[in-house]
Amino acid sequence: MMKKVFIAGATGWVGKELSKNIIDDTNYKLVGGLSRSYAGENLAEILKIKTSPIPLFDTIENAMEDIDFDILIDFTTPLIAKKNILNAIDKGRHVLIGTSGLSSQDYEEIEEHAKESAVSVLAAGNFSITAVLLKKFAETAAQYIDQFEIIDYASQRKVDSPSGTVAELAYSLSKIKTPKVEVPIKDTIGNKETRGGDINGIQVHAIRLPGYVLGVETIFGMEDEKLIIKHEAGTGVAPYLNGIKIALAKMGTFKGLKRGLDTIMDL
Repeated sequence: MMKKVFIAGATGWVGKELSKNIIDDTNYKLVGGLSRSYAGENLAEILKIKTSPIPLFDTIENAMEDIDFDILIDFTTPLIAKKNILNAIDKGRHVLIGTSGLSSQDYEEIEEHAKESAVSVLAAGNFSITAVLLKKFAETAAQYIDQFEIIDYASQRKVDSPSGTVAELAYSLSKIKTPKVEVPIKDTIGNKETRGGDINGIQVHAIRLPGYVLGVETIFGMEDEKLIIKHEAGTGVAPYLNGIKIALAKMGTFKGLKRGLDTIMDL
């Protein structure tokens, strides 16, 4: 049976290509999307694809009054994503979260709702396979190395910091250990902010400059040696589409919230 999918952010950078990808997949049916800029229009016409009409809505509440769907995929902004996610969960829908910028407190609330509704919710700061592998390798390194920090790279236009990729990585590594800091940040002489932000007990440095799309670098240091693990994304969306398809296939196979594409993969 085809699963019905609704995409919040259907006309965005990822959303457009993801919409085309799902339309072409016989396992799924794209039944609608969220787009404040194109609300009331037909997504199929915007994408120049010959298929049945795919209505676009301005809010998740209006969408759920008119159409039914099994899975919400959210690629919007943190300001509206949480509302979309909780509305879908409370109506018994599974959710894939690709939006970055949600806080740990947001995820605690989302997890509570997901458990109550017994639905699958997967939050992936990055759906690319190489980003997943970076996270896996970093988790292994953190088991053996006590000192490490994270560098977060993105374009000058990215408004949220850290990125979803880095927030997810910091959360995951913090479950293994809190890095050792030789000189406590409070004892730093000079401008303490230059030591980065504390994310789940891990120092994170965010760079926002032209020329970057999205990248993450985890640096592990030991006496007379260091390990650098780095992921960099290009300008295309293909890497994310592959990961999203893996995630979609797992919707409904677990209950509650999982954070990270690796949590549903056999790695």
